[in-house]
Amino acid sequence: MFLPAGSKDEMGVAVSSRFHVIEKFRKVATLRGYNEISTPVIEYASTFTNEYVDMKLQNMMKWFNSEGEIEVLRPDWTTAIARALSNQEKYPQKWAYAGSVFKQNMPGVEHYQAGVEMIHMPELMGEGESLLMAQSFLKELNVGASVIELGHAGIYEQLASELTLSRADHERLRIAMHDKKKDEVFQIAAANGDKKLANELASLVDAFGQMEIITEYEKRWENKPELLNMLLHLKKLVLIIKESGNEEILVDLGRVKNLPYYSGIMFRGFLKQSSTVCFSGGRYDQLYDQFQEQVSAVGLAFEVDVLAEQIQIEKSQQKICIIAEDDSLVFAEQLRSEFADCIVDVQPANARLDGYDKVFEITNKDGKLEVLEK
Repeated sequence: MFLPAGSKDEMGVAVSSRFHVIEKFRKVATLRGYNEISTPVIEYASTFTNEYVDMKLQNMMKWFNSEGEIEVLRPDWTTAIARALSNQEKYPQKWAYAGSVFKQNMPGVEHYQAGVEMIHMPELMGEGESLLMAQSFLKELNVGASVIELGHAGIYEQLASELTLSRADHERLRIAMHDKKKDEVFQIAAANGDKKLANELASLVDAFGQMEIITEYEKRWENKPELLNMLLHLKKLVLIIKESGNEEILVDLGRVKNLPYYSGIMFRGFLKQSSTVCFSGGRYDQLYDQFQEQVSAVGLAFEVDVLAEQIQIEKSQQKICIIAEDDSLVFAEQLRSEFADCIVDVQPANARLDGYDKVFEITNKDGKLEVLEK
């Protein structure tokens, strides 16, 4: 049978590598005190398309149920978990998850993620724990050096709020900033405000680099207390990560949120060797507004497929093949005890024998079963 567009079968190493990543993630999460959470793979579309989340219905796998409501395959873990936790008691909580999300606007349809979500944690502690957990996990996977990029959604939002923008122009400006189109940022801002503010917004396109960029803008914004507080928060987080052993940190003061619920610190992790994004996340307090709850919330998601492509699973067990016939299956099963801690595979005589460390054959000699090494 043929598969729908975007679907694919996977076998062997691809599957083993993904399970390896998830097993390592669960190990690290457990050792760091996270509880596990899972949400249904089928949700109501309205959970993700409301004004607080604003995901696009056309990008989801969807259908009408028997009552005429639109249901979807889970397109986002963070929103689903927020729904599940919205009525929880208000004490610090740390949750870990692993599983699929489904999106039609990405190559393939099913994507594997593993991640953490924290609620009711002090801001800096939650953000620091997110990134320290990421460091621990990537180190456990042994995928090589990574680079962490930090931004703050409030910087752009604060400056853009001083403009008189229509909803359409606000979205055009956000996209231009996201795409680092400096001239377009200036033109839209200048058409909806004064040139000084337009220049300030346009300069954010280039406000990218090492921690020194924070120092530069502290001087530049010395009379803007709201922006200074955001820079101070960024600086504290940078120091936490640096002092924990990760020197590869970049700051992007022009980062904009791609979903409306992000409300503060945002971060991404890149594998240094390939420059591929391997995790992303940030603060999303505003996501809980839809439940009439005031919640401090932060988290990140790892791209399991990206990480699975990078790892090399070390071979730690011998792989033994025992060739048997129907009348020697019980004898072959008894032989397993002689190969403790080995992978023992019982196969028929016509099996492929490549990939085994040792191959033994059970033969019947004068009515007596014997084992010969091939």
